[in-house]
Amino acid sequence: MADLSKFKRRSTLGAPPPITEASTNLDAPETLPVGSAVLPKPASSLAAEGGQGRRMRDGRSARRTGRTIQFATRVSPAFDERFRAIAERDGLLHVELLERALGAYENSSKEKQ
Repeated sequence: MADLSKFKRRSTLGAPPPITEASTNLDAPETLPVGSAVLPKPASSLAAEGGQGRRMRDGRSARRTGRTIQFATRVSPAFDERFRAIAERDGLLHVELLERALGAYENSSKEKQ
């Protein structure tokens, strides 16, 4: 069997400080005292400021759709804003709006023929 005694690590940090020198941050209250600091901005306003003037929306949904194939693409910021605004206004999932748009396109192309 190999002799591993020469690989033992030696402590390079030295002895720990005495408990009297330890920080008291664990004894501090968990909330800020009233009026002691400026409250942070809500997440919704931060998202509105960060995205080049675009408002971020919550795209999560608790509904099961039965759709299992992933479909991803890149679009312009203007298209994304219009698309999300329409989906939010009409209470649609993004995929539902895409399906309606595809159906409308197919119907308009049939009319042209």
